[in-house]
Amino acid sequence: MSLLKPYSKLPALNSATILLVENEEHFQQKLANSLVEESAVTVNVRLAKSLPLPMENEESRPRIDLVVFIINLTSELSIRSAESSLKYLDAGYFLGKVCFMVTGARSVSVPPDRLVAVRKLAASHHSALLFAEDQTSDGVTNAAARLLTILKVAAGLVPMTTALYLSNLTQCSMPSDSNIPSYD
Repeated sequence: MSLLKPYSKLPALNSATILLVENEEHFQQKLANSLVEESAVTVNVRLAKSLPLPMENEESRPRIDLVVFIINLTSELSIRSAESSLKYLDAGYFLGKVCFMVTGARSVSVPPDRLVAVRKLAASHHSALLFAEDQTSDGVTNAAARLLTILKVAAGLVPMTTALYLSNLTQCSMPSDSNIPSYD
């Protein structure tokens, strides 16, 4: 079980590789299909339930440009799986090559503390936090479009822009406790 490192392999010309990590795999396959439809850039999509990745394919595995943790707020296991997988990423990924995508935020059965926990998780790792609608095809398409924008920057395919710069613009920040409105 080794760490996944962002710069251990050379990049491929005019292509980008994204790793979608989701414990329950509800949204993962729909999002992968939508990402592959991109025509300007060759997008390779890798799927995983959790990290670490298996050692047997390490030599043939391409360089992974962006790691996306898909968290379903209706499942506590989804949050715990993402938290436990983070320790298998090299620190270099947290310089604009990791983001969190949340689904199920509109569900009435979601406890409010889960959203706060995910926001704290993203803020503590200085990573982007995206929200996606996983029930409609338009929601999946919109989520894929947002991920493609971040992926192109993370892969170095956008001139004069780096993943670290984009990370500063898109990172999740938690307001201090005095700025959080009380609804009680």
